[in-house]
Amino acid sequence: MSPGDLPTVRLDQWLWAARFFKTRSLAAQAVEGGKVELNGEKAKRGKPVRPGDTLRIRLGAFESRVTVTALAARRGSAAVAATLYREEEASRSARERLAELHRLATRIGGGLPKGRPTKRERREMDRWKTRDP
Repeated sequence: MSPGDLPTVRLDQWLWAARFFKTRSLAAQAVEGGKVELNGEKAKRGKPVRPGDTLRIRLGAFESRVTVTALAARRGSAAVAATLYREEEASRSARERLAELHRLATRIGGGLPKGRPTKRERREMDRWKTRDP
């Protein structure tokens, strides 16, 4: 069996089926935007993916390095999607560490303000702004 005879799936279709992106168009936009690398090279959305290929996927601040273990052209359950790839241990630990830092930062900082300030809060801010150092 030659490499051309192996079954393949489009990159954007596989990313969608593996549940890295919610829609196939979002997967295609990420590939076109350079957020996905296939075997260390920038790829186009129609590039064929084969078992054994390595992917680097950047989603916001998070980066995943995965090896394709199986192919799927259709989106299935999360349990099925988890069998389509194997994430590198270094990638997993870095992603979990970054998620923990994000979680702690929102807990310590109190998160984002909730809506517009009230009239009382605006007056307090004005008092702080007009104070002499």
